[in-house]
Amino acid sequence: MKPPFAITLRVGSSLANKTGAWRTERPVYTDRLPPCNDACPAGEDVQGWLYHAESGDYETAWRALMRDNPFPAIMGRVCYQPCQTVCNRGQLDEAVGINAVERFLGDEAIRHGWTVPVTAPPSSKRVLVVGAGPSGLAAAYHLRLLGHEVTVRDAAPQAGGMMRYGIPAYRLARDVLDAEVDRIAAMGVTVELSRPVPDAGAAVRDEGFDAVFLAVGAQLSRRTEIPAGDSARILDALRVLRDVAEGDPPQLGRRVVVYGGGNTAMDVARTARRLGATDAIVVYRRTRERMPAQPFEVTEAEQEGVRMRWLSTIATAGGGTVTVEKMRLDETGFPQPTGEFEELAADSVVLAIGQDVDRSVVSHLPEVSVADGVVQVGADMMTGQPGIFAGGDMVPSPRTVTAAVGHGKRAARHIDGWLRGEPYAPPPRHPPATFDRLNTWYYSDAPATVRPTLDAVRRVSTFDEVVGGLDEGSALFEARRCLSCGNCFECDNCFGVCPDNAVVKLGPGGRYVIDLDFCKGCGICVTECPCGAIDLVPEET
Repeated sequence: MKPPFAITLRVGSSLANKTGAWRTERPVYTDRLPPCNDACPAGEDVQGWLYHAESGDYETAWRALMRDNPFPAIMGRVCYQPCQTVCNRGQLDEAVGINAVERFLGDEAIRHGWTVPVTAPPSSKRVLVVGAGPSGLAAAYHLRLLGHEVTVRDAAPQAGGMMRYGIPAYRLARDVLDAEVDRIAAMGVTVELSRPVPDAGAAVRDEGFDAVFLAVGAQLSRRTEIPAGDSARILDALRVLRDVAEGDPPQLGRRVVVYGGGNTAMDVARTARRLGATDAIVVYRRTRERMPAQPFEVTEAEQEGVRMRWLSTIATAGGGTVTVEKMRLDETGFPQPTGEFEELAADSVVLAIGQDVDRSVVSHLPEVSVADGVVQVGADMMTGQPGIFAGGDMVPSPRTVTAAVGHGKRAARHIDGWLRGEPYAPPPRHPPATFDRLNTWYYSDAPATVRPTLDAVRRVSTFDEVVGGLDEGSALFEARRCLSCGNCFECDNCFGVCPDNAVVKLGPGGRYVIDLDFCKGCGICVTECPCGAIDLVPEET
């Protein structure tokens, strides 16, 4: 993206007049933190890999992405896109489709068979990772790249954790999941399945592991007491999703009531439709605005014929019906009963009211603190037991794949530092790149690319992916919509508009420097920088 500019002086015409002597302020090139990078729970350098993607160098872009996240094809499907929520381009027209480009790069890597070499020298240290979900596998990936021997153990017969057993195939195709998990195993990570770990301390004490990372997912469904008759069929959502993932779907009947308002409730209601339910109803005690489910999940569920009963709670179940009580929100937003009841036909009721973590793996470790159902860790992600770290669903955190992947990377850095006796210190943060610093005149209008989706009528008869990927042309276009907020992308604007020829171009990748002998501090370069990557600061005295 190189907009036109005007050179006001012939090159070299100001060499005899060192106008820098007039200066009271000087321009300084600076790097700022783009909002997309700042918002990414996985800690991706979003702007960095988009820079390579917009040049068409997809493998370099993928490798830049893989420095932080080993699951671009997965995350391009299941991430809830906090980066796009804060994208500065959203204030100009529409946010950059970062998630769609990430998926494209991940799919390209699978298609071409790109791999990640381990170049670090062996450390002779052994790390046990408990849990083969997103956090555990991400930690194993980063630890292996740092030269450590890593063993991942999981009680399930297949790797993936909640990515496999909690996210339906219509959101995450299993061949994609398998490809990205297999890539990690191919790096030399040992994955032991159907191998539960009953005691993390014993693994260190008896098996010679130097450190342990606990990444057990929230795979225990919470229960609630619903008065029910003998004929009532009440199931939990995670069990339903797991059975479907294992190829043994339950018989839910034609009329299914799902109790809950989170993403799992949406997933199980949509799954019920695919299993043949003609009527799937989500009962939730608050309003749509207060529903924890992602808005697009609710919208897609409604498109597939799932009905929503807001401000309702289940009072009783049995005899082919459920009785729901209407609720109202008090002044604090808490639901209160109204005494008004209604019956709904239901062959089965599925409870989706939250998940808990199985904490038995730390039950033998008195120094590990548990509060509010999760393991407490320090800033270095280590528990109260030296050498035992925890992340993902096990610790206080949003329970998303993206957050779990970020925990895995951060934990790997701290585990590596602990093993080497050199505590890891995160790099300093750059100042934020805010929208008001951008010169939007230089950016042309470019509406966001819409990803293809499966027709709603076809969705309920198949577990095929609902949302498709971008083709190469669309992915390239979308990457080029990035504004490069706060960071120089060598557009030559400063070089062209400087009236004193004080901007010196260093060549591809070298950016520019200011020749202070000739810069008079007029600030034109600052004003005309499209991405706000130049500051005007008081002259040093």
